[in-house]
Amino acid sequence: DDESPFVAHENIITGNVCFYGATSGEAFIAGMAGERFCVRNSGVEAVIEGIGDHGLEYMTGGIVINLGTTGRNVAAGMSGGVAYFYDEEDDLVRHSLNPAMVNVYKLIECRDSEINFVKARIEKHVTLTSSKRGQSILNNWESASAKFLKIMPQDYERVLEAQERAKERGLKGDDAILAAFEENVKAGH
Repeated sequence: DDESPFVAHENIITGNVCFYGATSGEAFIAGMAGERFCVRNSGVEAVIEGIGDHGLEYMTGGIVINLGTTGRNVAAGMSGGVAYFYDEEDDLVRHSLNPAMVNVYKLIECRDSEINFVKARIEKHVTLTSSKRGQSILNNWESASAKFLKIMPQDYERVLEAQERAKERGLKGDDAILAAFEENVKAGH
């Protein structure tokens, strides 16, 4: 409610295990989620303003953009999909992330198309939810974008890179996927 005295990104608005096993769709949530947000997510694309403990566990697909705080043990067992975290306090890697299966990158070091994608998703979030948090990030995009981290599962990244190499060799569709699979099998992954 526009007249609510609560600060959305500091309050839980959706409960635990939201989008557990989700296979498709979009979600834009102006507020925080409880624990185990997007566990086993395989396809939903979500923008959220904070998540509790154990978020993105066993995620296999989809995209999550978190504009708020993050509980502990995020990305445990994450094997697919991509996540972007606004790491305002520069503490995600030290205090929240389970690094066993993921790589971490600064968003500003990614391709322009990826940076623009994240910004466009936040713009859509603001349009659909009137998010004050999202608007604040957009208003300060130059400095805010430097605080975003990209979380990418190691195996998933390796397969995408192998698939890209197969496409560069002229393979398409299922042939490129099969070539990427075979490359990873031969490499012992």
